[in-house]
Amino acid sequence: MDPKQNPWPSPPSASGASTDAELVASARAGAASAFEIIMRRNNRLLFRTARGVVPDDAEAQDVVQETYLRAFTSLDSFRREAALSTWLARIAINVALTAQRKRRGLVQMGARAEDDDSAEASPENVMAFRTPDAESPDAMAERSQVRELLQSAVDNLPPIYRCVFILRAVEDMSVEETAYCLGVSDDVVKTRFLRARKMLRETLAEQAKPYLRNTFSFAGARCDAVVNHVFAALRARGLVRSQ
Repeated sequence: MDPKQNPWPSPPSASGASTDAELVASARAGAASAFEIIMRRNNRLLFRTARGVVPDDAEAQDVVQETYLRAFTSLDSFRREAALSTWLARIAINVALTAQRKRRGLVQMGARAEDDDSAEASPENVMAFRTPDAESPDAMAERSQVRELLQSAVDNLPPIYRCVFILRAVEDMSVEETAYCLGVSDDVVKTRFLRARKMLRETLAEQAKPYLRNTFSFAGARCDAVVNHVFAALRARGLVRSQ
């Protein structure tokens, strides 16, 4: 062997890889770029998926990291029966559920067991609406209020419904993909999604009450314009005296 030749050549780059199969093949060959592409493409999905189960950002981040470690050390088990993102989401759910079981075990040892899963607090950062650059401050404030209402409503869903809602409504997964991730039947996904939406409608209707008084407001310049227009018409018809 030529002494100048590197006996440990660098793994192939994944910069040109586009399909799941190509990325996985590059990752199996040890290409750092493949691992990075996979992570950057799936970070938000896995974070949101984890947040549907675990109670805070820090733990969700731990779940995402553990998910990648498990996935990257067992890439040979990826059979392309589902998209790579879906396969990763399924692993994330399993990791998150394991973390929750451990949490429950610790809670029980502390004599503070909760029997009702709906008592678990699991806030999510799931409604990441993009605000147009030219949006007015008032519109931005209203959008922020709506986002907070939605996040609060999703937060209050029991975990079994919250997971389905995030995967179906937020991540736009199909029924089949969601069922694969959660390890349940298509019918279970459909039922839980319908119930989640029903609960959200009821919750949002209750939470929105304080804001209803300010909806369809008709004040300021628009109010003045109507008043001035009608007064002008009345004066023209001699129905009101000019002051």
